Amino acid sequence: MKRYQRIRALIIAIFLLGVALQGCARTAGPQEYRKDIFALNTWVNIRIYTGKEGPDILDKAIKRIEEIENRMSVTIQDSDVSRINSNAGKQPVKVHDDTFEVIKKALEYAEISNGVFDITIYPIVKLWGITSEHPRVPTEAEIQDKLRFVDYRNVVLNEAEKTVYLKEPGMGIDLGAIAKGYAADEVARILKEEGVVHALINMGGNVVAMGGKPNGQPWRIGVQDPRAEGARRHIAIIEVMDGSVVSSGDYERYFEEAGKRYHHIFDPSTGYPANSGLMATTVVAPNSIDADALSTTVFVMGVERGLELVDKLEGIDALAITFDKKIYTSKGLKGKLIVTDKEYELQP
Repeated sequence: MKRYQRIRALIIAIFLLGVALQGCARTAGPQEYRKDIFALNTWVNIRIYTGKEGPDILDKAIKRIEEIENRMSVTIQDSDVSRINSNAGKQPVKVHDDTFEVIKKALEYAEISNGVFDITIYPIVKLWGITSEHPRVPTEAEIQDKLRFVDYRNVVLNEAEKTVYLKEPGMGIDLGAIAKGYAADEVARILKEEGVVHALINMGGNVVAMGGKPNGQPWRIGVQDPRAEGARRHIAIIEVMDGSVVSSGDYERYFEEAGKRYHHIFDPSTGYPANSGLMATTVVAPNSIDADALSTTVFVMGVERGLELVDKLEGIDALAITFDKKIYTSKGLKGKLIVTDKEYELQP
């Protein structure tokens, strides 16, 4: 009888230990879940740390990205942007709230930058075809012909009706320099609503860091070497707990002809790829939509004008890398940037 009681007690103890271990496993900490897709013309990676609902949360985030792409892509025939472009000079087009808000934000940056950031650059983008299979250097006459359609002041918004109208036939908008930032912010919003505290979102150079790493350390975001051959490598590190880091440069999409590099970031005042003496820029901001627009703006403006603009904006910082491999930073980044490559010289 005593032997039976001992065995029974042992079985109960093992059962209780198993229950306790299960409880520990449930509370041991969040698990990592990842998702990789190709969207918005780039590779997207989302890494979250949460409970077993992680896959469902990632599915919601991916669905949101696809919604935004379907509304804002210039290459999708029935997107809001394509409908706006096909009705240029004809009639206003009613669009989704997403599209309206992104265009509205883009026009705000056009005003702030005095037209350096201009989404009506699409006729020039299409002319050069740098992201297409057959890029080419257009003639000066062709560039001047298309340049007359580039003017953000000819975009008319109707807030009440949520319509967008391009005044001149031949005009076109391209949200490629701002839509990824909006999508990254939307993913971050969804993750927060689902209770995710720690996450890293990377949309082809548009990074959103949420809550630091699960171990409490800040996320360490690498600044890519704009002249690295082959595998990517970093020349500097920016530590971020909550915020966005977005980089732009002449290394992302380009072609070479007669020994000259022609990249995809255009200067609206010339119709040519921006030639401001920069290879790359990186902007750090609370929201990715701002960092996205500003990384392009600073690249076109150049070191002096670009960083002067950033220094006027609260909570936003930037760095700019020149052709002679010097790194210039805004006031807020002084002493915070960790340079890891001796070929690049951080300027005081």
